[in-house]
Amino acid sequence: MKRWSVLIAGALLLICRAGLSQSVNIQTLQPTITVGGEAVVNAKPDKIVIRLGIETWDTNIANAKEKNNEILKKTIGVTKESGVSDKDVQTDHLSIEPRWRDQYRNEGFIGYFVRNSIVVTVTDIAKVEGLVTKALQAGVNYLHGVDYETTELKKYREQARELALKAAAEKAEKMAAVLGQSIGPPLQIHEDHAGSYRWYGSSWGGWGYGQSQAMSQNVAQNAPGGSGEASETIAPGTIAIRANVNVVFELHR
Repeated sequence: MKRWSVLIAGALLLICRAGLSQSVNIQTLQPTITVGGEAVVNAKPDKIVIRLGIETWDTNIANAKEKNNEILKKTIGVTKESGVSDKDVQTDHLSIEPRWRDQYRNEGFIGYFVRNSIVVTVTDIAKVEGLVTKALQAGVNYLHGVDYETTELKKYREQARELALKAAAEKAEKMAAVLGQSIGPPLQIHEDHAGSYRWYGSSWGGWGYGQSQAMSQNVAQNAPGGSGEASETIAPGTIAIRANVNVVFELHR
């Protein structure tokens, strides 16, 4: 009996100590405030990536390829006339596909369709509109997109991140002041990466003519893809580089 009394007393002592420890932790828990900060830095683009597409067809596969190659040669000639170096002109997609009116039964043969893509990179924004117009006149029938980029992306991201942190601190200070309190040093800092994508490969979006599903981490705006002619003047504008942060500050009375 005495042995059981000792065991029960020991268990009660452990429970009391655990409860006391929990109480002390709750009392000494530091109040905090969590806020988000956002900033946008507008940068002038200094690099432009133009994505063009050529589609030809014929009932004879050799003729379909020859037509495509002819337009490709003319387009490359246009880029040279515009002062674009060979290393900045790339062909990155070639496909040949037979088509039928009834694709499921392979009935009603239409012809062989040949698709080719050209990616042209220029640094002189003034050349973009003229180059695109001449390329369309040479036979290019798809403008998949025009991406405006900056080669100083890291610098502008750091600027945006700094402004976002300042915005978060200012927000926390104002919110704490309303409650008659002040903020202390930051305890946690988290940067929200919304997701950045670099464009690779071709822009042929299924059978949706002239559609482009490409995204670039440096892109601020894309000239909409389309087939046929250039209907509007291409204007570069500025690149909006965003930064989002979440910061946890100490909260003082």
